[in-house]
Amino acid sequence: MAYGQTGTGKTYTVGRLGKDDASERGIMVRALEDIISNISHTSDSVEVSYLQLYMESIQDLLSPEKINIPITEDPKAGELSLPGATVVNVHGVDHFQELLQIGEANRHAANTKLNTESSRSHAILMVNVRRYIDGQDKEETNLQDRDQTDLLRSQPIPIVRKSKLLIVDLAGSERLDKSGSEGHLLEEAKFINLSLSSLGKCINALAENSAHIPFRDSKLTRLLRDSFGGSARTSLVITIGPSARHYAETTGTIMFGQRAMKIVNMTKLREEFDYESLCRKLESQVDHLTAEVERLEKLRENDKGKLERQLKECEDSFSGAESLMKRSEFLEKENDRLESEMKDILNELNWQKDQNGLMHNKISELQAHINYIQEEQRLEASTYKSVLADTTQMYEKKIAELIRQSEEDRSRAINVEEQLDHMKELFSDHQITIQQHEMEHCSYQKTLDGTTQMYEKKIADLMKQLEDEHGRFEAVEEQFGLAKKLLSDYQSSMQGQKEINELNMKLEKMHKLHEEGAAELQLIKVEYGALLHEKAKLTEDLHTMRERLLQEENHRKNIEDELSKEKQLDMKENVGKGSTPNGSNLLKETQSSQRTTIAKICEEVGLEKILALLASEDTDVQIHAVKLVANLAAEDIHQEKIVEEGGLHALLMLLQSSQNATVLRVASGAIANLAMNELNQGLIMSKGGARLLANVASSTDDPQTQRMVAGAIANLCGNEKLHAMLKEDGGLKALLGMASSGSNEVTAQVARGIANFAKCESRAVIQGHWKGRSLLMEEGALEWLLTNSDCASTSVKRHIELALCHLAQNKDNWSDFMSSGAVNRIQRISVESSREDIRNLAMKTLKLFRAHQTGLY
Repeated sequence: MAYGQTGTGKTYTVGRLGKDDASERGIMVRALEDIISNISHTSDSVEVSYLQLYMESIQDLLSPEKINIPITEDPKAGELSLPGATVVNVHGVDHFQELLQIGEANRHAANTKLNTESSRSHAILMVNVRRYIDGQDKEETNLQDRDQTDLLRSQPIPIVRKSKLLIVDLAGSERLDKSGSEGHLLEEAKFINLSLSSLGKCINALAENSAHIPFRDSKLTRLLRDSFGGSARTSLVITIGPSARHYAETTGTIMFGQRAMKIVNMTKLREEFDYESLCRKLESQVDHLTAEVERLEKLRENDKGKLERQLKECEDSFSGAESLMKRSEFLEKENDRLESEMKDILNELNWQKDQNGLMHNKISELQAHINYIQEEQRLEASTYKSVLADTTQMYEKKIAELIRQSEEDRSRAINVEEQLDHMKELFSDHQITIQQHEMEHCSYQKTLDGTTQMYEKKIADLMKQLEDEHGRFEAVEEQFGLAKKLLSDYQSSMQGQKEINELNMKLEKMHKLHEEGAAELQLIKVEYGALLHEKAKLTEDLHTMRERLLQEENHRKNIEDELSKEKQLDMKENVGKGSTPNGSNLLKETQSSQRTTIAKICEEVGLEKILALLASEDTDVQIHAVKLVANLAAEDIHQEKIVEEGGLHALLMLLQSSQNATVLRVASGAIANLAMNELNQGLIMSKGGARLLANVASSTDDPQTQRMVAGAIANLCGNEKLHAMLKEDGGLKALLGMASSGSNEVTAQVARGIANFAKCESRAVIQGHWKGRSLLMEEGALEWLLTNSDCASTSVKRHIELALCHLAQNKDNWSDFMSSGAVNRIQRISVESSREDIRNLAMKTLKLFRAHQTGLY
């Protein structure tokens, strides 16, 4: 056990690995090396557990997820155990050093005024050694059953020797006024001093032979109970500081050691008879013999039953031999008869087979003939249908013409008959008039004769015309009868009624489809009207948002102008006094008011409508909408809602489809804001976001757009799970490609992304999640880091220094570091870096190279 003030070398004495130099190894490694060199791997086993007592909680350093492990005590033997603690079977010194390195990486340490890496927990290494010795029970003389005695004497009773080694690296006691511990460090210091105080009380009680030893005051004293006053050999290492400033701590440490030396322990050899293993062995032998006896009994019973069945069969065979002879003779005769019948049947079957073959051939020929006839009938039917259709059209035309001519002739005949009736009436009137005036007007006789002759001629002409018209009418009637006969022949010859009905049904269906189409057209018109109304409303809302954004932008510009004026005045009045707090407060108030205004716009309009405007065909509408989304994405409270409403998908679609530089720049910035959340990072990668960002980076020369894209990829580089996908989708290549833009802002984002990637990859290497050469090395990042390591920008230089130190943590990168001279750069960083943590990381990295000094120098 190592005890002493913090920073005096306890961990150096006990837990130093000494991989490169064996002379620098600590007590833990030396003890295990001595144990392993003196054991036999066939009969001995060495098991190791590595724990820490942190704030009165026992934690497993080999499995950090196991915390608050309980302490249990065997009520019979009084032994303490830690159920759940990891127990590893050690195969060699190298294996143990790897386990020790894992444990030291998981141990709690912090930077205090007294020590840069002060241990904040008590580390306890528990080593259990077992040696199995084959022995023989010499005291089995009082057994009553001689067979049992012989069986026990034939089985040697195994003996197990158990030994346990505890190596404890106690956390250092400290005074708060010297260490400067505050906050969480102060709580840790309280628990450390409390456990050390309990240990001191137990040491005092043991040194004074007190009747009560307060082992249960602390978990540390419970774990070390057997080390003081029990069956153990205990060695105590006390460490002190050489400074007179620590006189009180040095005096207390020495007094602790003096009191501990008064404790007397009695070591005992612990041997146990391993009756359990002997019992298991005997039980297995008994089970085997029992199974063998049962198997033999089953075989004997099976053989007995088999013999009995055979005997019975023989008896039955003898009794039925005579009947079988007679039966066999009858069966032979019957067999001969059946054979003759079978031959006849076979001959008949062969004849039927030949007949079937002939019938099959005939059927195939008939089938071919039927197919030929059907094909001809089909061709004739198609020809007949076409001729019938043409004939039908011709007759329909002729019938229509005949009907039209008959109607004209009928109308003419009616006109002629009307004229004839009229003339007859006139003629009768004139005859009456002549008879009345015949006696009275004799003088007009000649005139009357002439008039009569004239009318007779007219009547004759009219009669002739009437006869001609009647002949024509009869001819028309004959043609009309002929047409009726042709029409009746056509109707009787064609089976067109069915086709006409089918055409009527099709016409009705087309009419219904027309009505349905008209209804759908009416519905579409209604929906189109609603969409026009909604578009008008959205246009009005967009106009309102534009006006508000313009007002906010003008307000921001006015405030920026005022700030610049105030800064100039302050620079003139207060030279060397730094920037004024009023300006920064005013800028913060401006940003706060701008965010408040955007949030109000989002509440009034609705995020869903704003996201819908991202797909607008109007470029100005897209720009204003994506600016609103980017400002909302800058705050954590809006990010989840943006993703749920499909905003991330809409932004990625803009990157894929838009050609506008402003839209691409603002959309990339919005994705960079969303990529600060780990859940959103996975969604961006799964939707191909890295590939889209790489395409934007390769297609634009705008420094501001490249800065946004580089910032988004840099945020994605901070997720270890996405590294392989970033390389496959071209994200790393695009990030390094943007480094040649010449813009300081783009270079800063590139350096930040490489530092994030290298830091996550270094953590994965230490935890065992990654093996092999770094993906950054494959993309040529080391050359760029070395070229820009003397950059004037402090931020860029800091990120490059961090990236180089983290890349050097991976042993598979060492050959690249040695061939490129990057080791010299890390040596400069360990001396010239402006930050202490980077200098410490560089020095820690250089220590890893000591195993390769020949290659370096």
